[in-house]
Amino acid sequence: MQDFKLIKHHLEHPIVKITMNRPEKKNALSPDMMDEISAALDSVINDYDVRVIILTGGEGIFCAGADLEYLEKLSSFGAEENLADSRKLRDLLWKIYTYPKIVIAQVHGAALGGGAGLATVCDMVFASDDSEFGYTEIGLGFIPALVSVFLTRKIGEQHARELLLSARKFSAEEAYSLGLINLVVPCPQLEEMVKGYAMTVAKNSPTAVAMTKRLLSTTAGMSMEAALEYAASMNALARGTEDAKKGRAKFLAKK
Repeated sequence: MQDFKLIKHHLEHPIVKITMNRPEKKNALSPDMMDEISAALDSVINDYDVRVIILTGGEGIFCAGADLEYLEKLSSFGAEENLADSRKLRDLLWKIYTYPKIVIAQVHGAALGGGAGLATVCDMVFASDDSEFGYTEIGLGFIPALVSVFLTRKIGEQHARELLLSARKFSAEEAYSLGLINLVVPCPQLEEMVKGYAMTVAKNSPTAVAMTKRLLSTTAGMSMEAALEYAASMNALARGTEDAKKGRAKFLAKK
């Protein structure tokens, strides 16, 4: 197992818990942390017994966004360096969004800027009742470019425009009302609730989970006709998998 410095990686089949662990920086995202999260995901992608990833933050905070010290260095970057840096975050967000296993964001405390972006691309988001969200980039003179693509798909353009252009912070309750998160949980119950949920969904077919995530990410930009044709082809493909055969046999045995 790789030796991580900025995250904690805990494997307990069928769950892997990735905890961002830079308490002195409020778990701010840095290029090195992004690399470690990506490497942790890569390390279990082919482990059939790993069914669910839980992404969370240590020390009572999810992620306060970009590392401000690193942002200071950006002023010396040229165009190519800035593009490469932007693509690093793009690649991590896309990896989480399309990862062939269920990824759950367990949010406690602040999820701001890039931290809110990380939560946005997870399959499910469960947040404690004292959590706070915000796409705060515009307030710092940056733009929420990458997350805007995912957020607009998730909650619609009207709500996304208001959150992104105002850069305001908002509560977990409001995040739930907008459809950004799945559930608000009393803080003391959050960890137990997420683990119980993860154990439940881990019982589902890993092949079907991977194919469904691929279906959702692929059809998002298609026309209705093209999406239905692609869905039909995926449906036919899924019927021939070993998991589907086992599922049919199990169902028929009950009858």
